[in-house]
Amino acid sequence: MRRLLARLSMLGLLVGGATLFTGCARPNEIGWTPAYTTGERAQMVARNWDMEGKMTQDDIDDILMIRPMSGLTTWHVAPY
Repeated sequence: MRRLLARLSMLGLLVGGATLFTGCARPNEIGWTPAYTTGERAQMVARNWDMEGKMTQDDIDDILMIRPMSGLTTWHVAPY
Protein backbone atom coordinates (compact mmCIF):
# COMPACT_ATOMS: atom_id res chain seq x y z
CA MET A 1 0.00 0.00 0.00
CA ARG A 2 2.81 2.34 0.89
CA ARG A 3 4.56 1.63 -2.43
CA LEU A 4 1.35 2.38 -4.33
CA LEU A 5 0.91 5.73 -2.58
CA ALA A 6 4.53 6.62 -3.27
CA ARG A 7 4.09 5.85 -6.96
CA LEU A 8 0.84 7.79 -7.16
CA SER A 9 2.39 10.81 -5.47
CA MET A 10 5.40 10.69 -7.83
CA LEU A 11 3.05 10.41 -10.81
CA GLY A 12 1.04 13.37 -9.52
CA LEU A 13 4.19 15.46 -9.13
CA LEU A 14 5.35 14.50 -12.60
CA VAL A 15 2.02 15.34 -14.26
CA GLY A 16 1.64 18.54 -12.24
CA GLY A 17 5.14 19.69 -13.10
CA ALA A 18 4.66 18.86 -16.77
CA THR A 19 1.49 20.92 -16.99
CA LEU A 20 2.66 23.89 -14.92
CA PHE A 21 6.22 24.43 -16.08
CA THR A 22 6.12 23.70 -19.82
CA GLY A 23 4.08 24.56 -22.87
CA CYS A 24 2.90 27.75 -24.48
CA ALA A 25 2.50 30.60 -22.05
CA ARG A 26 1.23 34.14 -22.33
CA PRO A 27 2.82 37.14 -20.63
CA ASN A 28 2.81 36.94 -16.83
CA GLU A 29 2.38 33.16 -16.92
CA ILE A 30 4.92 30.55 -15.90
CA GLY A 31 7.16 29.68 -18.84
CA TRP A 32 6.69 32.91 -20.79
CA THR A 33 9.83 34.32 -22.42
CA PRO A 34 10.34 37.81 -23.81
CA ALA A 35 12.35 36.53 -26.79
CA TYR A 36 9.73 37.45 -29.40
CA THR A 37 6.80 39.82 -29.42
CA THR A 38 3.32 38.59 -30.26
CA GLY A 39 3.61 40.06 -33.76
CA GLU A 40 6.98 38.41 -34.38
CA ARG A 41 5.63 35.05 -33.27
CA ALA A 42 2.60 35.46 -35.53
CA GLN A 43 4.89 36.27 -38.47
CA MET A 44 7.03 33.18 -37.79
CA VAL A 45 3.96 30.95 -37.58
CA ALA A 46 2.48 32.42 -40.77
CA ARG A 47 5.80 32.00 -42.61
CA ASN A 48 6.03 28.38 -41.44
CA TRP A 49 2.43 27.60 -42.45
CA ASP A 50 3.06 29.18 -45.86
CA MET A 51 6.17 27.06 -46.45
CA GLU A 52 4.43 23.89 -45.24
CA GLY A 53 1.55 24.57 -47.63
CA LYS A 54 3.91 25.11 -50.56
CA MET A 55 5.83 21.91 -49.77
CA THR A 56 2.58 19.95 -49.43
CA GLN A 57 1.35 21.23 -52.78
CA ASP A 58 4.69 20.37 -54.38
CA ASP A 59 4.50 16.83 -52.97
CA ILE A 60 0.93 16.39 -54.25
CA ASP A 61 1.93 17.66 -57.71
CA ASP A 62 4.86 15.24 -57.72
CA ILE A 63 2.74 12.26 -56.66
CA LEU A 64 -0.03 12.97 -59.20
CA MET A 65 2.52 13.91 -61.91
CA ILE A 66 0.67 17.10 -62.84
CA ARG A 67 3.70 19.31 -63.29
CA PRO A 68 3.75 21.38 -66.48
CA MET A 69 5.55 19.92 -69.51
CA SER A 70 9.03 21.26 -70.10
CA GLY A 71 12.37 20.21 -71.51
CA LEU A 72 13.56 19.46 -68.00
CA THR A 73 12.53 16.53 -65.89
CA THR A 74 12.19 16.04 -62.16
CA TRP A 75 13.07 12.36 -62.59
CA HIS A 76 16.82 12.91 -63.13
CA VAL A 77 16.92 10.57 -66.13
CA ALA A 78 20.19 10.51 -68.05
CA PRO A 79 19.91 10.58 -71.88
CA TYR A 80 21.08 7.45 -73.71
